[in-house]
Amino acid sequence: MSIPIPRPDVAAVDRCGGQRAREARPRGDFSFCRDLRVVLLSQDEQDAVHVRRLLQNRLADALVWHTSVEEGCRTSGTHGPLCVLVGSTPAGWTLADVVTRVRRHAPDAAVLVLEGTSASHAFRSVAGSVHGRADHRRSAPDEFCRNIWVALQRAVAGRAVAGEEIARDNAVLERGLLPDLTLRADGFTTAFHYAPGRAHTLLGGDFCDVVRGDDGSAHVVMGDVSGHGAAAAALGVHLRLAWRTAVLCGQSQLEQLHLLERILTEERAEEETYATVVSLVLSPRRRTLRTVTAGHPGFLHRHRGEVRWVEPPPGLPLGLFPGQGDWHESEMAMPDGDGIVLFTDGLYEGRTAGGRLGEEGLLGLAGRLAHLEAQTFVDALVGGVSLLAAPFGGLRDDVAVLHLSCDGGGGG
Repeated sequence: MSIPIPRPDVAAVDRCGGQRAREARPRGDFSFCRDLRVVLLSQDEQDAVHVRRLLQNRLADALVWHTSVEEGCRTSGTHGPLCVLVGSTPAGWTLADVVTRVRRHAPDAAVLVLEGTSASHAFRSVAGSVHGRADHRRSAPDEFCRNIWVALQRAVAGRAVAGEEIARDNAVLERGLLPDLTLRADGFTTAFHYAPGRAHTLLGGDFCDVVRGDDGSAHVVMGDVSGHGAAAAALGVHLRLAWRTAVLCGQSQLEQLHLLERILTEERAEEETYATVVSLVLSPRRRTLRTVTAGHPGFLHRHRGEVRWVEPPPGLPLGLFPGQGDWHESEMAMPDGDGIVLFTDGLYEGRTAGGRLGEEGLLGLAGRLAHLEAQTFVDALVGGVSLLAAPFGGLRDDVAVLHLSCDGGGGG
């Protein structure tokens, strides 16, 4: 529990600051003290006396003194601006012990070491972990409050720098988890667009990948994990890498889906999480496209300047009813120069002036762009959908689009 802070008598004030202790309240701008809490961790009652006399009325009311480091740290863990003053340390505790405990419980707090205490002798050992030190025995009130203000500013700046470093590290990590969708194989051309629905991130719950088989065929996957946020993105990475491994190990398309469902049910954080997936194998020798769908939307087939919607035989999404997947392979002709366009539902679920864009609206837009080459087609398709949805909040879901052309043509 917190300890009542004794009010200094006149003699104590004179001994600890003389005329400076009787100066008017600080002249600087200390409006920050409105919501500020000040926690003093010290074994010495005189530390509490000196600190209280230095704080203006509002800050003095916010001051809480603890002799117990553990109890003080529990108090420090609440929200709001916080400055922790470290004075005389308990027996058996070093200054580094106290500071480490404070930083663990209140990582955003400003930490000041009080000079003239037993703790101040070990200041060098914690200089990189605190935000300064203050002389509570000789400072005037305005100087002491200014030390607190500077410490708070340093804490804020430190959090900003740490946040930027974390953001950079996250970007590097996410960029490394994104697939390389450039298919390095004769007879194929890929074009793609990938945009997560969340701001300030590179990965979403949508995933796609392309792998060249040993026989020269192109293996393609497109999937969409239900939900949003980091959990969906992480699960999408799991499924994509598992699919790639299964392809390289020679598993059939049906075996791949069974494997992905098993991984999804093992890795998902919530039982309601599921994923839609479509798997394709394009064989240039046989000029055929073999497809297996697990609850995923159909795709666009570009043939001789026209675009049509292809809806393979439906199947249950992965994880919806584990072990009951009724997936089936289907096959269609894929002449040279044709192209297929896979996508997730974020591309056509946006609201437009006529309501939800939907499959028909997407097909109509794609038909007007049928003359374009692969990457130009993808960019124009996404751009057109975005333009239609812009007045109504834009595209809010993840969007993934993958265009695969046979014989290097754009499908036009």
